[in-house]
Amino acid sequence: MAYFDTDYCYSFPAVRGMQAGRPFYIATCPMRIIPKIFSFDENEVPPELRAQRILNKSRIPEMVRYLLENPNDYVFSALTASIAIDVQFDEFSGSNNLGTLRVPMEAQILINDGQHRRKAIEDALEERPELGQDNIPVLFFVDEGLKRSQQMFADLNKYAIRPSPSLSALYDHRDISSSLARCLAMSVEPFIGLTELEKSSISARSNKLFTLSSIKQATRALLGKDPKEDNFEENTHIATLYWRAIFYIMPDWQLAAKKEVSAAQLRQEYVHAHGIGLQALGLLGRALLIEHPEDWQQKIAELKSFDWRKSNPELIKRAMQHGKLSKTSTAIQLTCNALKIALSLPLSPEEQELENQMVVL
Repeated sequence: MAYFDTDYCYSFPAVRGMQAGRPFYIATCPMRIIPKIFSFDENEVPPELRAQRILNKSRIPEMVRYLLENPNDYVFSALTASIAIDVQFDEFSGSNNLGTLRVPMEAQILINDGQHRRKAIEDALEERPELGQDNIPVLFFVDEGLKRSQQMFADLNKYAIRPSPSLSALYDHRDISSSLARCLAMSVEPFIGLTELEKSSISARSNKLFTLSSIKQATRALLGKDPKEDNFEENTHIATLYWRAIFYIMPDWQLAAKKEVSAAQLRQEYVHAHGIGLQALGLLGRALLIEHPEDWQQKIAELKSFDWRKSNPELIKRAMQHGKLSKTSTAIQLTCNALKIALSLPLSPEEQELENQMVVL
């Protein structure tokens, strides 16, 4: 455990390693001392004199909530920090690179990667001080000046790629919407066997019709809100009934499920084989459940003759932009409007306004 010793140093049990000819140190630090010893550049410092990005304060509340709501089941990755002064490493007798890292208390310890985690820890400790007993790993480098620190920041973030929304939904067991999407993808027609689970875009030759992320978004549109744990079964029942009903009025989807037509061919020719079509159907379902709670299944059967072709002039002006399908919320809503008009469902004032703007354009 880190502590303040009589030589006015921070002392960390640590492991020493070498990277590119430079030593680095891996230590674990109690979370209660993270806000005290790790600093980050202030916003007023010009970018060229900083070694990291400006703190994005909008990200912090969500990270704090994650810590507070999951005190027994959270994971925070290691911080990476630069020490702007020479350090002392006292190797344990008979060990191989195990010892105590001693850092003078006057040293500036600057976070190169993880300043948002640092701030979230600070804010979370104010509400739940007992989190301070937990530890977080820290990777220490001995700083060689601003230029080196800036290069470290660039190198650490150069290859950092966020996982696709589909992969996040596949692995996120805390998010109820993701759990519902996984359930639908694995057990409900039309999604069984036709869902791309990892990527959020489908390649031209893929035999998949839907992405997991588009199922998640379309089902959220259908329910009108994020499902909660206490109504998961009810929402699963509603979503299952709706998407199965859609499947039965979509001959093309049925052919794809039976491998009698390729998913790639459907994507080339039809809007319903893309995320915009699925989300528009989700929005339509929400309206149907409100307007026709008792007979929506009979009502939706009228969609069986709807012209989903990309060449349909009505869909060209709603869902296409410069010859390609648009993924904007406006395009999704205008596509849904076409479905509502086909079923003689009333448009809301906002939806009618979009219609008026489209006519003007």
